[in-house]
Amino acid sequence: MANPSSYRPKPGDIPIDPGVYRFRDKDGRVIYVGKAKSLRSRLSSYFQDITALHPRTRTMVTTGASVEWTVVRNEVEALQLEYSWIKEFDPRFNVKYRDDKSYPYLAVTMGEEFPRAQVMRGAKRKGTRYFGPYAHAWAIRETLDQLLRVFPIRTCSSGVFKRAGQVGRPCLLGYIEKCSAPCVGDVSAEEHREIAEEFCDFMDGNTTRFVKRLEQQMNQASADLDYETAARRRDDIMALRKSLEHSAVVLGDSTDTDVFGMADDDLEAAVQVFHVRGGRVRGQRGWVVDKEAEGDVGLADVVERLLQQVYGEESGQGLPREVLVPVLPTDADAMSEWLTERRGAQVSLRVPQRGDKKTLMETVTRNATQSLARHKVARAGDLTARSKALEELQEYLDLGQAPLRIECYDISHVQGTNVVAGMVVFEDGLPRKGEYRKFLVRGTPTESGELRLDDTAAMDEVLTRRFKRYLSDRQDAGDVELGDVDDEEMTSGPIDEMTGRPRRFAYPPQLVVVDGGKPQVTAAVRALRALGIDDIPVVGLAKRLEEVWVEGDDFPVILPRTSEGLYLLQRVRDEAHRFAISFHRQRRSKSMTVSALDEIPGLGEVKRKALLKKFGSVKKIRAATTAEIEQVEGIGPRLAEAISSRLRQDESAPSVNVTTGEVLD
Repeated sequence: MANPSSYRPKPGDIPIDPGVYRFRDKDGRVIYVGKAKSLRSRLSSYFQDITALHPRTRTMVTTGASVEWTVVRNEVEALQLEYSWIKEFDPRFNVKYRDDKSYPYLAVTMGEEFPRAQVMRGAKRKGTRYFGPYAHAWAIRETLDQLLRVFPIRTCSSGVFKRAGQVGRPCLLGYIEKCSAPCVGDVSAEEHREIAEEFCDFMDGNTTRFVKRLEQQMNQASADLDYETAARRRDDIMALRKSLEHSAVVLGDSTDTDVFGMADDDLEAAVQVFHVRGGRVRGQRGWVVDKEAEGDVGLADVVERLLQQVYGEESGQGLPREVLVPVLPTDADAMSEWLTERRGAQVSLRVPQRGDKKTLMETVTRNATQSLARHKVARAGDLTARSKALEELQEYLDLGQAPLRIECYDISHVQGTNVVAGMVVFEDGLPRKGEYRKFLVRGTPTESGELRLDDTAAMDEVLTRRFKRYLSDRQDAGDVELGDVDDEEMTSGPIDEMTGRPRRFAYPPQLVVVDGGKPQVTAAVRALRALGIDDIPVVGLAKRLEEVWVEGDDFPVILPRTSEGLYLLQRVRDEAHRFAISFHRQRRSKSMTVSALDEIPGLGEVKRKALLKKFGSVKKIRAATTAEIEQVEGIGPRLAEAISSRLRQDESAPSVNVTTGEVLD
């Protein structure tokens, strides 16, 4: 732990302007991002008497090793920059919102030539309209099935759409009139896009005009004695009304608002939001946040972070005209201005005081209270178990500190072919999948010139490459210095100058785990010591008896079978094995489709296709003369000679791949 006074900037060096600041730890990793109306006032508050700080804030400033800041013109710019940095660096001491489930959306791919309606989860894509979120995917499909009677938009995949166009027949939905069948030209691209736009308008809450239009068409058809058409329009109206029944009417028809409700205790807060469009609840979402992550944080700060996350990547069409919150954020005016800029129109941010909106917020708050109770029950055991696991590993393995970052390595191959390795990372007992890494093992040359590819040699190679990169990135990154150094001379931690993103390999683990026993541990330790690294402990977990081998010990450490620490090591080892073997299978599948022509310099894809088109197979190309190969368009004398020479060299190789059984010719 660092003493905050060791990196405290001089008060006179800190500007009084608004801006955004970042705290970094000793490895240059960003651990906290914040904004302030006055940087001098805010940063000075972190370097007061350390005993007067909130315990979590005290931990943050003692974990930190440097602080830097960026001045902006106003508070709205500070809000935007803070959001960007939190998203990029994912600081451990910032408030983190976790969805209590992965919500599905009804999405319409308006960016395609023929828009498609479908269920989507995950990150939102550009050019796609989203409606929801919904509690269940089946609710989306049920709603969509009703609306396809009136808005026969395409719902099929690209493959089905393409095949239907090739055979000239629509799919079943086209025959039952639940698709306008643009695949076979029943409607043009412009007509189909118009159907998609009307579908989006209806989902946006503009429902009245569509119902009235169908009623007029039904009455006109009835007056013309076209009772069959009148009956179809009647059924269409019933389908629209049935789809509307799934959305409760809570406010006036013109209401377009998001209503946030919140329930909290000293440590956590649960948030629920109802998306109201056209007076109806069109979707619902929930989050849980660790309030303690930012120290003594109030509900106003929680609301501010929440609005940044919810609307930070939302398109202008996704923002409502009004946002109702239980308490106003810290800087309500700046937040309202930021939301207005993103929407392109005025957004009202307020706390409801009376009436239907106040009643609806109470309902949303009750949902948040129930969500927090469920979360407490589900998470209590998990948090306790992870903390206990890290403490047990520190005790049993005699580590200097709890291994908050664990890296595990596994080698995967089949009889020495397609040798690869996988590195997985666990932080605070949870997998950090964004920092997983794959390695292609090249082999270690022996005195005879052959490549050594056994497990210990591969482990030595992988650890050497990984920690060479670690040492290089640390050296290139430097440390942040404040005070006597000009701003232009300051380095900014482990940041790649080309991409501007963090150098992931610049962060050392507190524990390295290898899949295997004493030989693998010895190889790993040898690789680290050769690089001059002696402060990172290495252990191996042997599968047969789940023994933990520690460097320098002749006998393994036997952890109790019910130990949380052993369970965590098993999870880390199994995840590394899964990751490595998945990569190995990808490489093996790729090698099975490799042609002898792929490795010839100067022979690109177009020329390879031309060769195969003329001769039919690699075997026939090998039998051809150089003059015959020259006759292929685009292949000159030098390239023809190279092709002929290379294929003659390969002729003596085995005709069958002994690993896969594939006939190479």
